[in-house]
Formats: sequence, C-alpha cells, structure tokens
Amino acid sequence: MNATAWAVAAFAVLITGISKSGLGGALGGLAVPFLSMWMSPRNAAAVMLPILITMDMVGIRAWSGKADWHDLKLLVPGAVLGILLGTFAFGVMSDQLVKSAIGLIAVGFTLDRLVRKRGRTPADQRPPGIFGWLSGMVAGFTSTLAHAGGPPVMIYLLSWRQPRDTFVATTVFFFFVINLAKLPFYIGLGLFSLETLKMSAILLPLVPIGVWTGMRVLRLIPERPFYLFATAALGLSGIKLLWDGIMG
Repeated sequence: MNATAWAVAAFAVLITGISKSGLGGALGGLAVPFLSMWMSPRNAAAVMLPILITMDMVGIRAWSGKADWHDLKLLVPGAVLGILLGTFAFGVMSDQLVKSAIGLIAVGFTLDRLVRKRGRTPADQRPPGIFGWLSGMVAGFTSTLAHAGGPPVMIYLLSWRQPRDTFVATTVFFFFVINLAKLPFYIGLGLFSLETLKMSAILLPLVPIGVWTGMRVLRLIPERPFYLFATAALGLSGIKLLWDGIMG
C-alpha cells in the first residue's frame, strides 16, 4: 500500500468512528469498499473487524445505560442467524449482489422518509417485532460479508420515534455483540493473516479520535435535524453500496 492508500484507510477508520458514535453507524459500511481499492474485500473485512470491535468497546463505555434493550432482544437473535447464513454464503454469494440488494433497500427507505413523508419524525408506535427480528438477521448477514450492517438496523430504528441518544446507544451495543460474534467465524474462515493484523494495529490509534469526534458532533445536532441527517446518511450509504454492487 502506498501513501495514498494509507491516507484513504485512515480516513475510512475516522469516518467509521464518527458514524458509529454520531449517526448510528450509517456510514460504517464505507470502510471495506474504500480499502477494497487496494486489497481483496476479504482482507479489507479482516482488517476492519478488530478496529470495529475496539470502537464498540470504547462506545459502550460512553453509552452505558442508554440502549433500548427491548429492541436489542429483537435485533440480536436475528443477527446471530444472519451471521451463520453469512458465513455459509462467504465465497458463494458475490459481494456485488449483497451490496446491490442492501443498497437498493436503503435508498428506497430513504426516499420514502424524505419524499413521501416529507422528512417527518418517526411514528410513536414501535413496528412489529418480526420487523426488528428480520432487520437484525439482514444486518448480521450483510455485516458478515462486508461490515455493511448499518442500513438494515437504521431502517428499523428510524421507523419509530425514540430519543436521539437511545438510537445511537442501541446501535453501539448491537454492533458490539455481533462484531464479537463474527470473530470466531472469521478465524474459522482463515481470514486473518499477519499482514491484516499488522494493518489493524497501525490504524487502531485513530479509533478514539473518530469516536470522540462523533460524540461531539452528535451533541451539536438537535433531535429533529439529527433524524434528517441520519436518514440522509442512510441514503448516502445505500447509494454507495448500490454503486459498488453495479460497478463492481
């Protein structure tokens, strides 16, 4: 990797940290596509997993006691099944197909929120439990293949009204659990190597900077604009995934 590649990798880590601690992880899926410009998607996913786990560990300390455990009890079991399915699909289902599908769903939801509903705040009523379970399953599946689990979770969490801090804290705790759950499967698939671990270690010092920046940004955004920003970020991540899927 040349200097440009390292600069892009550093930027990707910072954006991921800011996104995870400030926008519910909407842009966290950008890191693997960025890194994949210089390495295989598998190696990129292996580099990012230790970094993501470290971000989650920093995040849960900051957001302790603020997550919605009712949502987590729906999302996490579905995600575990999604991780199992993603592990079996690794190397069988193309990254392009997965990215295209989740990108299309994310863009469609964003258009519905911003155009048809004119950006109104989410409904007061929690969506059906099966919707949360399925969202978790899709998030576990896409997260296993490309660390792109943010959009499915955000689609569920953005569909009903809840405090801004609860929204972010729930995503932080959710991804802490599923990223740890992915670790033994990644080891079993032989994705880690000495080179990927070295690269992860070099990029790790950027983790607290990204998380700290994301938390400061979050405090500056009032609640209603936050939901608009989060929805827009979801749409951008969907466009990026869709573009990668079509052009890849």
